[in-house]
Amino acid sequence: QVQLVESGGGLVQPGGSLRLSCAASGSISSINTMGWYRQAPGKERELVARIYRSGGEWYADSVKGRFAISRDNAKTMVNLQMSSLQPEDTAVYYCNVITTDLKAYWGQGTQVTVSS
Repeated sequence: QVQLVESGGGLVQPGGSLRLSCAASGSISSINTMGWYRQAPGKERELVARIYRSGGEWYADSVKGRFAISRDNAKTMVNLQMSSLQPEDTAVYYCNVITTDLKAYWGQGTQVTVSS
């Protein structure tokens, strides 16, 4: 069982930057992968970035080169540094972890709005 709490969302102008954080608690030793999803109104939730146990990273094409995912060594926190933000990035961003026994856990979500 893992609990996740996101923070760092807000309103930012196009071209600006924002950093999201997700704090994990509970059975953190069971965490395998950590990542970020987002969901815009009327659209399906999509995977934005993921970091694997090995340290490897994956990014959606739409954010590659602009977003960077990172984690601490204890797997207690995962961050998403977002730069060159565009209105299309507006969405609710969700922290996600997958445990070693393939259970998925989600945070409550944090709103990111990119607007002038």
